Amino acid sequence: MDLDRVIAVRNDKTVYRDGDDCIKVFAENYAKDDVLSEALNQARVEKTGLNVPAIKSVTTIENKWAIVSEFISGKTLDRIMKENPEKKDKYLEKFVDLQLEVQSKTCPKLNKLTDKMRDKISVAQIDENTRYELHTRLAGMPKHAKLCHGDFNPSNIIITESGKAYILDWSHATIGNASADAARTYLLFWLNGDISGAEKYLDLFCEKSGTDKRYVQKWMPIVAASQSVKGKPKEREFLLSWATVMDYQ
Repeated sequence: MDLDRVIAVRNDKTVYRDGDDCIKVFAENYAKDDVLSEALNQARVEKTGLNVPAIKSVTTIENKWAIVSEFISGKTLDRIMKENPEKKDKYLEKFVDLQLEVQSKTCPKLNKLTDKMRDKISVAQIDENTRYELHTRLAGMPKHAKLCHGDFNPSNIIITESGKAYILDWSHATIGNASADAARTYLLFWLNGDISGAEKYLDLFCEKSGTDKRYVQKWMPIVAASQSVKGKPKEREFLLSWATVMDYQ
C-alpha cells in the first residue's frame, strides 16, 4: 500500500488515498474492537442501499489497525458550502433531505442508541440529580428503530462531480429515535460555531419531517451529556452546559 498521499488527519487516525482505495490508519493504541466495530457498522449500512463507500478489508500496517474502503472522489458538502455561501440555504436543504433518507432506513443488527446513551450518561461528569433526571427522561422517550448516523454533519458528506452524495464515517451508527440524531447534528453546528446554521437546520428538519421542534429540543440535554464523555475539554465544557434538563416552550 502507498501511504504517501494524506487526505485527512484526526487525533487518533490518518486517512490516505492509494488509487481507488481509501485507507484509514488508526493510532497504535486504538482499540481493536472499536476498529472492527466501525468496519462492521459500515458493512451493515451498505446493505440498506444508501450511498456509502464499500468496505474492502480490515488489516494492520506497521502494528496499526487500518480499514480499507472505496475512495470517493469529490468535495465535502462543508467545503462546497464555504465556497458558495450564497447557496448555503440550498445546500442545507439537500443536507436535511439526505439525513431524512438515512432515517428512512433501519438496520436491526446495529446497537441501540438508547443503550449507548444510557451507558454514557452513567459515566458523564454531571451531578447525581442531573444524571437521574437525564436517565428518567431518556427512559420516557419513544423507542424507535430508525437508522441514526451519530455524527451527521456536512464534512461527512462527499458530493461527486456528477452531483451524487456519499455519506462517510459510520463509526457511531445506531438504531433509534431520529430526533435524537437531529439533536446531535444541531449541537455539531453549534460546536463548529455556526449558530445561524444550527437554527436553520433545525427549522428545516422539523418542517420536512413533520416534527415539533420542542420534541427535538427535549433530546438535547440527553444527547449533550452522552456526547460529553469523549469530547475534547472545550467541547466537553460546551456540551455539559446543555445537559441541564429543561422544558422548551
